[in-house]
Amino acid sequence: MTHTTRTGLSRRQLIATGAATLAMPMLITRPALAVTPAEIKSRGKVIIGIQGDNPPWGFVNSAGKQEGLDADISELFSKELGVPAEFVQLAVANRIPALTSGRVDVLFATMAMLPERAKAVQFSKPYAANIITFIAPKDVVVKTHADMGKYTIGVARGSVQDADITKTAPAGTTIRRFDGDAPTIQALLSGQVQAVGGNIFYIPRLEEAKPGVFENKLEFTKLYNGACTRLGEKEINAFINAFIDKIKANGELAKVYPKWMKNPLPPFPDSVPDIPFIAS
Repeated sequence: MTHTTRTGLSRRQLIATGAATLAMPMLITRPALAVTPAEIKSRGKVIIGIQGDNPPWGFVNSAGKQEGLDADISELFSKELGVPAEFVQLAVANRIPALTSGRVDVLFATMAMLPERAKAVQFSKPYAANIITFIAPKDVVVKTHADMGKYTIGVARGSVQDADITKTAPAGTTIRRFDGDAPTIQALLSGQVQAVGGNIFYIPRLEEAKPGVFENKLEFTKLYNGACTRLGEKEINAFINAFIDKIKANGELAKVYPKWMKNPLPPFPDSVPDIPFIAS
């Protein structure tokens, strides 16, 4: 009797142990994703991927607080959800992997709307605009794309400017890639590179360090930024689109936008080629 009972318990324990062992790889390799607003609310916080060193979009101030346009919009979004925001600072090249792996729920991370990105993530309606530029000292002559080939150019790895400069610069141009906007700007200031691919917000940052030295030489792509969620997650995509419509209509976006962008809120298109705003 005792032997039989012990054997039965032993088998049950073995089965349970085996099931747990089989489940462990799934638990390790697949994060616990919160894919709907209800699941995020149930968890009690929304985990937002953002940039930590790219003012005026997203940066950490001297007190350790996340600031910038994306931070302000994220705070409005978390308020709409009714839960606090937890920020995860991400490098340019790590934004999409952090989302698709389940490390974050949503990206408010200077995500320019590009067709190749739309194959990996779901964009929302746009909430910001930007222009990709080629930046060099004022005494450097750059009038055509061919002129770019004379200089060593820095770009943030995996950024839109990386793609634009790589595509546009003459064959053989030396392009150095850095892990984000801040190190790219620092490379220009320190002389590691002679020019950079940037955006319309690089010049204000450069002006703070070396007033009157740099200027935009060429313009490339006009971009719109949206929030990003994972493909196929219809509920959170619809929630974010409704939220963006709301802050456009009630004036909250028009209030925070000039605070950081130093420009009035631009008009936004109803559609962008090859970029669906609604999850299918």
